[in-house]
Amino acid sequence: MRRHLDARSGERRGRLERGHQYAEKLFLEQVWWPLIGSFDHLHPEYEIHDWNRRSQFLDFAFLPESGGRIGIECDGFQSHIKDMDREKFGYALNRDSFLTGMNWKMLHFSFDEIRTRPDVCRMLLQLSVGPLLFDSRKTSPTLTPEEKEVLRFAWRLGRPIRPKDLKDTYRFGHRKANVLLRSLVDRQLLHSASEGKYACRYETVGHFPEQLL
Repeated sequence: MRRHLDARSGERRGRLERGHQYAEKLFLEQVWWPLIGSFDHLHPEYEIHDWNRRSQFLDFAFLPESGGRIGIECDGFQSHIKDMDREKFGYALNRDSFLTGMNWKMLHFSFDEIRTRPDVCRMLLQLSVGPLLFDSRKTSPTLTPEEKEVLRFAWRLGRPIRPKDLKDTYRFGHRKANVLLRSLVDRQLLHSASEGKYACRYETVGHFPEQLL
């Protein structure tokens, strides 16, 4: 936050000081950081322009070096409804449609969901952000094409991955599916999401180890 404040002046700085409130901070603490483990390429109160060149601000914009543009909004039910009339409602829909046409992907999270069900928010965020993160980082040259594909699949899946998922999707045998998943665990790209002696579900890590960047 300090870095972004120091880089801004005028209304862009004022908007960041006023607009980044409890819901946005909770999103970072409960959703973004546990999943991603980094604030790189994440811009708070990011200025955009609509079709009339009118200035607007997104709560967050994720702009990875690999390409892709994701806008993130954290909406509180009371404030969102209280401040909304028919004209503003229509504008909000038009703005998202306009941004979609400009190759933005818009994600909306309610404050209640961020507060009470952050795990669901992380799952939904991972579906959109995960593939961009994977593409923007150089993975170990020792990863085989099959291991890379399994890792991409795990990011897209949005839930813990199981050997059965690889068997159903890629027609791998049971032994091969387990070998691939355990290999990614050894490289610290997946970790076990199962309790007990035998692991059967795996989750992607929040960020790749430094040696894989």
